[in-house]
Amino acid sequence: MNRSIARRLASMFALVALFVFTLVGTGLFLVLRTQLEHHLRESLDDRTQIARIIVYHAVTPEKWRMCREKLTDMTPHDGSTVYSVTSADPSYHFGTPVQGTVTKSWPGGYARIAPAGGPDMLTATVSLPANAARPPVQLQVASSYSPNLRTMRVFGSALAALSALGSLAVLLLSYSVTRIGLAPLTRLTRDASAVSPNNRSQRLNTASLPLELNDLANSFNGALERLDGAYGRLESFNADVAHELRTPVTILIGQTEVALTRNRSVDDLRHTLQSNLEEFERMRTIINDMLFLARADQGERATGLVEVSLAAELAHTLEFLEIPLEEARVHAQLHGDAFARVNRSLFGRACTNLLMNAIQHCEPGASISVTIARGKGPMRDQVRVAVANPGEPIAPDVLEHLFDRFYRAEVSRTNSRENHGLGLAIVKAIAEMHRGTVSAHSANGVNTFSFSVAASALSTSGDVPAMRANATGVAGDSAYSSLAKGKSA
Repeated sequence: MNRSIARRLASMFALVALFVFTLVGTGLFLVLRTQLEHHLRESLDDRTQIARIIVYHAVTPEKWRMCREKLTDMTPHDGSTVYSVTSADPSYHFGTPVQGTVTKSWPGGYARIAPAGGPDMLTATVSLPANAARPPVQLQVASSYSPNLRTMRVFGSALAALSALGSLAVLLLSYSVTRIGLAPLTRLTRDASAVSPNNRSQRLNTASLPLELNDLANSFNGALERLDGAYGRLESFNADVAHELRTPVTILIGQTEVALTRNRSVDDLRHTLQSNLEEFERMRTIINDMLFLARADQGERATGLVEVSLAAELAHTLEFLEIPLEEARVHAQLHGDAFARVNRSLFGRACTNLLMNAIQHCEPGASISVTIARGKGPMRDQVRVAVANPGEPIAPDVLEHLFDRFYRAEVSRTNSRENHGLGLAIVKAIAEMHRGTVSAHSANGVNTFSFSVAASALSTSGDVPAMRANATGVAGDSAYSSLAKGKSA
């Protein structure tokens, strides 16, 4: 039976696409499942630590009653989180431990339990020794696994549907492209039919055949290039989110560790939780910003522009980075001021990336200089923010690539193995979204990284009193100093 080459090739392309979609979808599904379990364990660990502190300090019957009330208040009404305490002494009991079949376990006391007739629960069990009048107890904190299951079910259904639709689209498009690609063969057949004994000078027009075949190959390679570009952008986006979330997560961990260094009152713990909530809100803002940056490659400009003092915005950023500055034992000085219309969140991200880059490459006791100045000459319509720090010289051929995505200079950047090389690339994207540019210089033992944004009519190049950021906060401005002292207390 004669078979159509176009249909056969189209079917083969569709099968290959289905295999690739299935392979990629399976990989994404496994990554999603692993990440969901990891995040659920992290969330469960946070709840366990809080509950452990509460139970640990319940050393008298009166405090144990207060502990029970706190655990009751912490228990959601929907049963998504369950707290229980068991002991040989019946008076030191709270709740009912989750029991059932253990389907999976992890090091550290984590286990996934399937109760009879109920949803799966992820549990963490901690044993606390006797303390004063309180006997030894066992604390169990359990979180519902149902949200993870729902997310994976929806994600799997979406992947299956998209794979089927993608394969169908590839099938239809491949059939059309294949027929177009086989058109030279049709013309060759027509030319061959025109050859006759009466027209022996007639020849097959083979000169155009290689071009037609090359067009077919180029069309196919173009499709693969587009698919690779889309997949590369997806990887870039995931790395950007992981990189950008690292800083607020570090700050959250630092604040929590400070709170755990000694016994805290309920008000202090509530203050810490409120502060952590603010950081979580900041993380949500970062994610929204990264979704916006993912579209920056399409030439989009920054929206939500607000006329602000860049010095005030940088002072807020320095205050936000108080803990990293303290840990690195690094000081920061802020000079100059100018007004510009910027997206405050994106501008803060760019400043944070530059400052974190400087902090990471500063020796203890060093000073970081942050300068805001309006450009001169052809650049007078730009305001440049420059962050300079002492460090090892950077070769010129390395400087020109530092703002490229995923670029890491192993020799000149001592922590290149610890990051994804996206921080400066994000600065470049934000600068371009504000019609600005980026630059890097290394001279006389000082490395300077800067970016610019479009200046405002109110912009001034005049200097303002320098503001310093160190282990105690931001000085030079009474409002920021009081905030910093409040935090360090």
